Amino acid sequence: MRFPRVLTTALLLLGVAAAPAVADSSPTPSPSGDDSAPTRAGTSFRTATEIEQGTQATASGSAGDYLYWSFPADAGQRPTVKATVKLPEASTRKAAETWQVDVYDGLRRRQACQYGAQTRTAAQDTATVQLSCTLRTVRAWSETWADDPLPGTYYVRLTATGLPASELGLPVGAEVRVDSKDIGGSAAVDGSLGKPLVPGIATTAEESGSGSGSKKTALSSIEPDDGWTSGWWSDRWVWTAIGGVLAALAGIGGYALTRGSGRPSRVPPGV
Repeated sequence: MRFPRVLTTALLLLGVAAAPAVADSSPTPSPSGDDSAPTRAGTSFRTATEIEQGTQATASGSAGDYLYWSFPADAGQRPTVKATVKLPEASTRKAAETWQVDVYDGLRRRQACQYGAQTRTAAQDTATVQLSCTLRTVRAWSETWADDPLPGTYYVRLTATGLPASELGLPVGAEVRVDSKDIGGSAAVDGSLGKPLVPGIATTAEESGSGSGSKKTALSSIEPDDGWTSGWWSDRWVWTAIGGVLAALAGIGGYALTRGSGRPSRVPPGV
């Protein structure tokens, strides 16, 4: 009876140790009521409006415009982009409209959606269109020939496709939100980037001694709340340790079950 008690105690201890790793796989909490949420969108990659994950950005535009936002994504995250388009009044529209959301990485490579309604067509009397795109899990490292998602800046592009000339220029509203699920060690790889793919295209105001401001090139000002964490550590090490301990316990148990109770009393010494 001793071995089952030892095994039960070990499993309980391992469960307590693994609890933080399991908790990390829950979706990223989303703050609400953020007054600093962006209220505009860029019109190109270079002017994309930066948004933090968990923040809902809004913008006003015209049908036919390209609306751009950018957000940071780190290794182990699986981002989901959700966009809602508020269409013009039905009386001003004469045909259906098709809207599409695309996501690009820091190298401006279009990333495929694992699932989600990336493109939708709204009937003439529809008031809103909801789009979504869930990316593949961001990897800490990848081969140069692959198009795997890598840590860095990601771009969201929202636009209408195939609009007739009569529909161009009508006012529309847009809401965009990005949330991520932390996948954890199951997506870990043996490698990491030297630096995240964050393009140095932004400019910031720099105060000079004369009081006149000047512009200087700077990296994107957004990054994950805890910084860029791509590296060798992941909760995969926790599960590896758990597997090693369980294997050792299994070996001890097997030995205890097969070694027997020693020399039988009926066998004389020396035989």
